[in-house]
Amino acid sequence: MYDKSNVISVSCLQYTSTTNELHTLEMIKPLINKAIDLGSDIIALPECATAIQGDPLNTIKLAKTQSENISLKILKEIAKTNSVHILIGSLPIKTNNKITNRSFLIGPNGKTLYKYDKIHMFDVNLPNGESYKESDTYSPGSKAVLAKVKLQKIVKIGMTICYDLRFPKLFQDLAINGAEIITVPSAFSKNTGKLHWHTLLRARAIETGCFIIAPAQTGTHCKGRKTYGHSLIISPWGKIIADAKKETNLINAKINLDIVKEARLAIPNLNAQRKYLTDL
Repeated sequence: MYDKSNVISVSCLQYTSTTNELHTLEMIKPLINKAIDLGSDIIALPECATAIQGDPLNTIKLAKTQSENISLKILKEIAKTNSVHILIGSLPIKTNNKITNRSFLIGPNGKTLYKYDKIHMFDVNLPNGESYKESDTYSPGSKAVLAKVKLQKIVKIGMTICYDLRFPKLFQDLAINGAEIITVPSAFSKNTGKLHWHTLLRARAIETGCFIIAPAQTGTHCKGRKTYGHSLIISPWGKIIADAKKETNLINAKINLDIVKEARLAIPNLNAQRKYLTDL
């Protein structure tokens, strides 16, 4: 028999952020309200949660400190008014003349419970000619974050952002330290998304024995940037529980954290790692 106190409701919002954060916020409020009506314990928003600029210089110019950030303020108010946890996938935050790509976990009291600065910068040159250099805009974080969230019980949530997905050691370290859920808010490139998104997320779920919660941007943004969509909720066995496909949408699932224990007992790879020589 499953313990009902280990069942939680999670929702992922999927949409197309504009260059205007207030416009984006108005656009997504109906999705947030729908997630609230579904009884969600956690509502997860994607990376670049309220704005995607077409130029890194605009991102830097418009970035605010935490205390000045209007999106953070409004989403905190929504969390408090509705007594719900909100994962803000990321916002550009100014700190000491630098910009960080920062994810926030907001509690039902409207306070920031945890924050995570994206560690791995998306600096790539894709075969189709697309080029991205996130490090021109953001300074990388340097600390993994494991949130301990009080729902019916304490739930341990590992926080990552988008390109972190390609670095399995981060996910394994979070799982070894107790993560039951790992969040992967993203604005994944459409071209690499078609090839890698589902495969990488399912692999991270299987490797860690965690639920993966991956809210994603979708559609065409400023200056033709295209994101892949397909927000996903995945079980510790790698089963896709919900897929938002390509449209502006919301997915919701009730997940049972007992399945984390089941998966790890059946395949105890996290505790079976061995040291080995790397003098190759």
